[in-house]
Amino acid sequence: MPEIVGVIRAGLRAAADPARAPGQQAYMKSEMPFLGVAVPEVRRIVRTSASQTADAAILRAAASELWDAASHREERYAGMLLLGLRPTRAHWENVALVEHMVRTGRWWDITDELAHRLAELHDVLPHETADLVRRWSTDAELWVRRIAILSQLGRRDRVDRELLAELIEPNRPDADFFIRKAIGWALREYARVDPDWVRDYVGTHELSPLSRREALKHLTP
Repeated sequence: MPEIVGVIRAGLRAAADPARAPGQQAYMKSEMPFLGVAVPEVRRIVRTSASQTADAAILRAAASELWDAASHREERYAGMLLLGLRPTRAHWENVALVEHMVRTGRWWDITDELAHRLAELHDVLPHETADLVRRWSTDAELWVRRIAILSQLGRRDRVDRELLAELIEPNRPDADFFIRKAIGWALREYARVDPDWVRDYVGTHELSPLSRREALKHLTP
């Protein structure tokens, strides 16, 4: 087990707030308990604990250990955050672990955080990442499809809008709330860059009321 895992676990337990933990668990509808550590504090603990580690393989191994052996949800958050640190960020070798986390985590807080890891990959390996999310956009697992749809969040004018439309297309008929919300969120974010394209897309494609409302949320009629 990488030494960093023990350091992070100790840091999380030192920051634990038992009074806060039940509310966090209830809000996330999580079977796994919380320690009661706020996400910004988890980020600080991870950054501090990993500050002397520049080896991506070590960070990836630590992320895997924290995820698979987690007794509290913050350990899983820490594992995800390790993949976003500079030494390991935007490494194709992270994909298998990201997929494992999405398929076993199966909830929005997990999927939405990991979407940033795919956005980073779109920048450094655009063709490979586009092929990956195209495959994921038709996966049987809804959380894999959600992360595909959200995989360009934060890219602003670097968004590949044709790819975005491709990822949405097989999911437009889906009745699941989290898929419909993801479609609307992805379109709403891109509307900040190209509002006319989003208006045209919404006007020419059949979307659920939720997706449509989210997509147009910040656009004037």
